[in-house]
Amino acid sequence: MVDLISLYSKKILSLAADIPHTGRLPEPEASVTKRSPLCGSTITIDLAVEDGHIAAFGQDVKACALGQASAAVLGEHAIGLTLDEARTVREDLRAMLKDGAKPPKGKFEKLKLLEPARDYKNRHASIMLAYDATVEAMESVGAGAAAQG
Repeated sequence: MVDLISLYSKKILSLAADIPHTGRLPEPEASVTKRSPLCGSTITIDLAVEDGHIAAFGQDVKACALGQASAAVLGEHAIGLTLDEARTVREDLRAMLKDGAKPPKGKFEKLKLLEPARDYKNRHASIMLAYDATVEAMESVGAGAAAQG
């Protein structure tokens, strides 16, 4: 029971209750929906990119508290992210959960709050959804730009 209490701490629940950039963009350049088959959590990311950085970001989050908290941290810092930065934070988060690596640093240091979830493998996919969808959306915008150029 104590492990579950640390997993769903007040800080996690607070993040989950206040997710930045919720809602869909009216005309996104890219839109990606990801779903966790284990728990049914679903996140749709809409974005627009300008000069290689996210210029507009929207997310529709229908996820457990851990997926919501993870999306909240991303939402705080999504505007201005480059594809390389999005890939790095995604891989740092994945390594923290799956490999016992240290949590991400810098502006994504709040992801440390999700460290107790590393022992709950069935929660990892939900935590990763927003990051996986963001990277995929950015890659599709980049692929579209390369195809046009």
